[in-house]
Amino acid sequence: MSTLILWLGIALCALILHASATTRFYDFKVQSMKITKMCKSKQIVSINQMFPGPVIYAQEDDQIIVKVTNETPYNTTLHWHGVRQKLSCWSDGPSYITQCPIQSGQKFAYKFTLEKQKGTLFWHAHVSWLRATVYGAIVVYPKMGIPYPFRNPYKEQIILLGEYWHKDVVQLEKEALESGGAPTPADAFTINGHPGPNYKCSSSNNDVYKMVVIPGKTYMLRIINAALNSEHFFTIANHRMTIVEADGEYTKPLIVDRLMIAPGQTINVLVTADQPVNRYSMAMGPYVSAKNISFQKLPAISYFQYSGSTSNQIVMPAQLPTVNDSLAVKTFMDGLRSLQSAMVPREIDVNLFFTIGLNVEKCRSSNPDKNCRGPHGGVLGASVNNISFMSPSFSLLQAYYNGVNGHFTRDFPDLPLKVYDYVNGAPNDIPNDTQSLVGTRTKVLEFGSRVELILQDTGTVSTENHPVHIHGYSFYVVGYGSGNYNPSTAKLNLVDPPYMNTIGVPVGGWAAIRFVADNPGVWFMHCHLEIHMSWGLSMAFIVKNGKGEMQSLPPPPRDMPTC
Repeated sequence: MSTLILWLGIALCALILHASATTRFYDFKVQSMKITKMCKSKQIVSINQMFPGPVIYAQEDDQIIVKVTNETPYNTTLHWHGVRQKLSCWSDGPSYITQCPIQSGQKFAYKFTLEKQKGTLFWHAHVSWLRATVYGAIVVYPKMGIPYPFRNPYKEQIILLGEYWHKDVVQLEKEALESGGAPTPADAFTINGHPGPNYKCSSSNNDVYKMVVIPGKTYMLRIINAALNSEHFFTIANHRMTIVEADGEYTKPLIVDRLMIAPGQTINVLVTADQPVNRYSMAMGPYVSAKNISFQKLPAISYFQYSGSTSNQIVMPAQLPTVNDSLAVKTFMDGLRSLQSAMVPREIDVNLFFTIGLNVEKCRSSNPDKNCRGPHGGVLGASVNNISFMSPSFSLLQAYYNGVNGHFTRDFPDLPLKVYDYVNGAPNDIPNDTQSLVGTRTKVLEFGSRVELILQDTGTVSTENHPVHIHGYSFYVVGYGSGNYNPSTAKLNLVDPPYMNTIGVPVGGWAAIRFVADNPGVWFMHCHLEIHMSWGLSMAFIVKNGKGEMQSLPPPPRDMPTC
C-alpha cells in the first residue's frame, strides 16, 4: 500500500509539473485569400485563410512553438506583441532587426516562453504593411487554480479593432513613400473584421459583428487595437466599462464610459448587461491629434445585443468623443494604475531623452510634383532625436551576435542633437532645419542597467500622440504631461504606475518610462503608427549579455531564415 501511495504521489507531482510547463504547438500557414468588403473583392494575406487570424491560447509560463510556412509571394515575419521573449530574442520577429524575413516557400518555427506573463497580448506581421490583415489575439490565462483579481466574468470576448483598405497594402506603403506625402486613409474601420452598418453594402450583407449577451451577466472584453495608422476611441452605448488590465498587466479597477486605445495596446474591461433588453452600438472612431491630415471619419459599429431583443428594435447609438478630444485621453490615462505596488527602479544608471516626431526633408527629385508632396514642397519623414532609422538589409541581431561589421553603428545619442522649443516650434522655417540625419544607429545598454527614458513629442510639422512600443520589455509609465519636459516640475508616480509595452506619448507633451535592461539581445523601439515607422520613427537598443547562461543570449535556431 505504501508503495502504491508513493507511486501515486510521484505521478501527481509529475502531472502538476507538466501542467505548469505545457508546450503548445501552432501551425501557421501564410496564405492569400479572397475577401469581399463594401461590395468590392480583393486578395489579402492571411494566416490559415482566416481574417482576423487564429487565436493563440495559453497559460502563464507555457512554451509556445509556432511553425510558420510562407505560401505567399511576399516576405513575411510575425511579431508576438507584448511577449517579453526572455532569452529568445531570435523569435521576436521584426524584419531585419531580429531576423531576415521568411521568404516565399520557406518555413521558420518561432519558440518562446510566456514567463511570468498573463493577460491579453496579440501577434501581427512585422514587414511592410502586411499587419493590416495579418493579426490575431494571444490569450494567456493565469496558472491553474489562480483566479482573476476581480469577479469572474460570465463569458469573455475578444474585440479586435482594425483598418481596411480596398487597395493592396504593400502597394499603399510604396505609393506613400514615393509621393513624399501623407498616406491614403483607410476605406473603413473594422471590429473583428467587420465594418458595420455605416459603410456601403455592409449592413445589407450582414457584415456587422454581433455580441449576444444575457441580461444581468458580466462579460470581459479583451480589446486589442491592431489598426495600422489610426488611434481609436471605443465605447458601448448606455454602458460603463471597468478597466481591469492594460497591456497584459492587471490594473486597479477604473470605471469609464469610453476609452482611447492606440495601435499596439490591449485593454481588458468588464461590462455588465444591466440595461433594458435591446441592441446597443459598440463603436470605434478615430482619435486624430495631428493637424491638417485626412482620415476616415466614419466609425465602425458592432452590436452589443441582448438575448431577447429583436431586429426591428432601433439600435441605441453610441456617443464617441470628438476626434481631437485629447482631454478624454488624458482623463483615461490619469486613472490608470497598477493593481499592486510596483517594483519601479528608484536609482537610475542611464538617463535618456528622446525627441519623437515628423520631419520635412528637402526635395531632391527631378519630378517634385510626383515625389515631393509634403509640406512646402518637401518630403515627409519621421525621426527619434532627429535621426531617421534606415532599415538594414541584414538582420541586426545576426550581425551583432556574429560580429559582422557594416550594418549598424553604436552611437545613437542619449540626448537630441539640437535643443529648441520642441513643442511650440522648430529652429527655423520648415524645411530648413527640421531635416533629419539618416542611419542605422543603436544604443548599447549594459546588462542590468536601470534606465529612465523621457519621450518628448515635437511640433516641427505637427504635435501628435505617438504610440511608442519597445520590443522585449514592458516598462513603468512613471509620468507624463503637456509641453516640454521639465525635470524640476515633472510629477512622477513611483508607487503604482501602469506597466505597459506601448505608451501613447501625449500630443504636445512627454512621457517618462523606467525599466531594467535585463534581457540580452537587439530590441526595436518604434512608433506603432505604421506610416511613422516607414518614415523612420524608430531605433534599436542593444542589451549586452550579463554573467552566466541565464543572462546570455543563446545561439540562433538552426532554421533561422537567411537574407
